[in-house]
Amino acid sequence: MPPTTPYAGKFGPCGPYGGHNNNNSQPHSPYCSAATTSPSRENLYDNAYRPAAPAATENPYDIPQPHNSPCRNGGSVAVTVSKDRVYNNNNNVTENPYAAIPQQQTRHGSPRRAASSCGSGRSYRNAHGSSSSDHLYRNNSSSCSSGSTETRRSNAALAKEHLYANGITASYGEMCYHDNSLVSGSLEALIQHLVPTVDYYPDRSYVFTFLLSSRLFLHPYELMTRVCHLCVEQQRSGDPLLDKIRVRDVAPKLVQLLTEWTETFPYDFRDERMMRCLKDMTHHVARADEYSWRAMQQMTQRLIKRLSALGQYEEAVAALSAVAMERPASLKSKQSSGQRSDMLSVCDEPFVLAQQLTHIELDRLSFIGPEEFIQTFSMKDPLENHKGFFRKRKTSNLEAYINWFNRLSFLVATEICMPVKKKHRARAIEFFIDVAQECFNIGNFNSLMAIITGMNMSPVARLKKTWSKVNTDKFAILEHQMDPSSNFSNYRTSLRGATQRSETAHSSQERIVIPFFSLLIKDIYFLNEGCASRLANGHINFQKLWDLAKQVSEFLVWRQVICPFERDRRILQHLVTSPIFNEDELHLASYESEGPENNMEKDSRRSLRSSLVHRENRS
Repeated sequence: MPPTTPYAGKFGPCGPYGGHNNNNSQPHSPYCSAATTSPSRENLYDNAYRPAAPAATENPYDIPQPHNSPCRNGGSVAVTVSKDRVYNNNNNVTENPYAAIPQQQTRHGSPRRAASSCGSGRSYRNAHGSSSSDHLYRNNSSSCSSGSTETRRSNAALAKEHLYANGITASYGEMCYHDNSLVSGSLEALIQHLVPTVDYYPDRSYVFTFLLSSRLFLHPYELMTRVCHLCVEQQRSGDPLLDKIRVRDVAPKLVQLLTEWTETFPYDFRDERMMRCLKDMTHHVARADEYSWRAMQQMTQRLIKRLSALGQYEEAVAALSAVAMERPASLKSKQSSGQRSDMLSVCDEPFVLAQQLTHIELDRLSFIGPEEFIQTFSMKDPLENHKGFFRKRKTSNLEAYINWFNRLSFLVATEICMPVKKKHRARAIEFFIDVAQECFNIGNFNSLMAIITGMNMSPVARLKKTWSKVNTDKFAILEHQMDPSSNFSNYRTSLRGATQRSETAHSSQERIVIPFFSLLIKDIYFLNEGCASRLANGHINFQKLWDLAKQVSEFLVWRQVICPFERDRRILQHLVTSPIFNEDELHLASYESEGPENNMEKDSRRSLRSSLVHRENRS
């Protein structure tokens, strides 16, 4: 089979699945200490923020040229399982034989592996290769020992090629390729292509892409069930001894696939059905291979640890939100503002505040699962109101991050509208402009946009007397950087610059890239909506899935950065728990700071006061 993906090989192979404990540890919740008791309001951030263990920050799409992907049907085979070790038939650890296969170079410099015993067919080459692709599978009667129905199809039915001026389009069974890239396929064929065999392991970029986007067509539990069923059935021969040997031979690759699934999409396993299926596969592997069984046990322990950290994080965020909901009434707060602790009394250094904002951003980013971007517009599960995973919202961490953006915007507006004196309000505006500038310098575009949004809210923007005391030149430059015109072209240029800086960084601070998150979600949404998921022939449009995976993969790199700045618990506490005004309260506070200028504003203030008094009496 020809290469699967234009990004083949861009996911480096996972390390040996027996040794992930130190090299790929899952992040702990930065919001909870080791104690299991709920934090009190007073010590909510005592020993709370702790940096997660460093994680690999490779960009799975950073290699521009394709190379041959694994073959099921008699072409060249490239096995991308762990390079360090595999298990032989005697259960002894040996060097991975695939790691020693010499690699040739194509004209474009992309790696190409020699053909294996899977078949005698020639290597698939693109339109620029020196060998014509019409030799592919010619006179090739051998088949892989996978036992799958796909490998038993006739070669004539597998290879149908059409030559075009700009490249080669070829169909192999129910999968279609163009210039070495998988562009479409039936759902059944794509699922089959995910299932490893003794002689085959899917390219890691394919594994990520299909596991990410398959939820557009079926639920993770359904995919897990079908993959596990195929893994078992294709090793079944009717002879118990032969079945055991087959399971033992394929077990390391099966464990590798499940390891990639549990480590990249661990939140799928909050579904009790997924955990039961994982447990069944552990028992299946245990009957044939002790080493793989131990690896499955370690993998499950890491998964449980990650899900436990997620649960602690969600509980902590809920507790913080509950504290922040204790919002003051605007008039009372204006009268007693001298006793209120404002942001400048907690932190008067813009760079320090920008650092603490970056801590919160990276902490919350680290708990967003990549699948949440797709589940935002995936199909509805009929069991979502029942037990297990579907009792929880599938995009809760993503929504919590958006809520943080909104909170920061309202916090900025509250801090500006709160002071009684004009000079104090002007000082607050100048301070947050400096904080926004520092966020831009760090690469924290999400906090930057939240601050700009808060300062442009109507209650703040109407304070003309206050703004007259402020030098707005720096703010105008920042607004220009985040100008939404031309689809945020200025911001996108800055983001590319920050990304390039991150790729060549010599320090942890230079590696920080925190995108304007709402725009990232919008880009993914329109990518999904603007391109059909299925083609006219019923095939899944896999080119769209590649594009979705490319967008999400950049996010995975950004979220893995560990914040290098020192934490300040007092500042963090204020940022996430300080009471803030809602929109009505902001308008009323603004009118109390600078009186209404026209009859419309006078009517608005009168209505807001009446509404506020009514709410206070009712409460």
